[in-house]
Amino acid sequence: MSTRLLTHLRHVDLAVPDYDKQLDFYAGVWGLTKVAEDSGISFLAAEGSPEQYIVRLRKAEEKRLDLISYGAANPADVDTLAEQLLAGGVQLISQPGKVDTPGGGYGFRFFDIDGRTIEVSADVEARRHRRVEEKESIPVRLSHVVLNSPNINATRAWYEQHLDFRLSDTMTLPHMGEVMHFMRISNQHHSMAIASGPHTSLQHLSFEMRGIDEYMRGSGRVMRSGARKIWGPGRHMAGDNTFTYFLDPHGNTVEYTTELEKLDEDTWHPHIYDLTKPENADQWGTSNPMNEMVAKEMLNDVDRGVFVAPPV
Repeated sequence: MSTRLLTHLRHVDLAVPDYDKQLDFYAGVWGLTKVAEDSGISFLAAEGSPEQYIVRLRKAEEKRLDLISYGAANPADVDTLAEQLLAGGVQLISQPGKVDTPGGGYGFRFFDIDGRTIEVSADVEARRHRRVEEKESIPVRLSHVVLNSPNINATRAWYEQHLDFRLSDTMTLPHMGEVMHFMRISNQHHSMAIASGPHTSLQHLSFEMRGIDEYMRGSGRVMRSGARKIWGPGRHMAGDNTFTYFLDPHGNTVEYTTELEKLDEDTWHPHIYDLTKPENADQWGTSNPMNEMVAKEMLNDVDRGVFVAPPV
């Protein structure tokens, strides 16, 4: 694929059994705004983002990752991508057409290599948003998503081949080899990362705050709420962004971050960071150590709702 057709990350959709508890967390403690709700589905926006919503919650018997949505510049690019995916043997869930969610638009859905449902859309009506003010400790936008995969190199290759993601940096461990690839579709260091895990699942969702002060105030508010903090506050080496990670009521890891690095894509060369060096996980040295217990929490539950391709 010679021309990058994706522009940005739009939203991530989650299914949960205890819908009311999850909605209270995201629309209350976490600082998102409920903009629509209908029959056990709610759409949550970030005040600083033009996206109609950045998280969708759906009431379901079993927890799962429903969907990851990306933007395209225009309907022609949506059509081009669909044609390229079909030519590359990717299974489409739907053909390009009208999107029936808040903001409308034109898009389609398909399965990635791990069976996740991916959506790409264009011409979605922009939401009337606003400037997040100083000391206002709510998310500005959805920053990035990190996915667990049993074969991170195969998943990386698939996203490079079919969606033109590019590698920014890689994390390694001496006894495991490559454990995380940071992938980008713009000059933002990563819109997605792929983490090594025993099963397919959501590793974490990350939400960008206005600045360091707002990031710390927000982290403190969530800590005082009684939500479980698993790692942070600190500052990563790859991406140079701040981090505090919490568990939502259903055990999904969610992150507050700010100041994610912007790259010069023409001159950037990926780094390899050894996670046995503490500064590569946290430059500041202020967080609790990244250890097996923290990593285990981020493995999340097996996502049993993903598509499983029939034997060939």
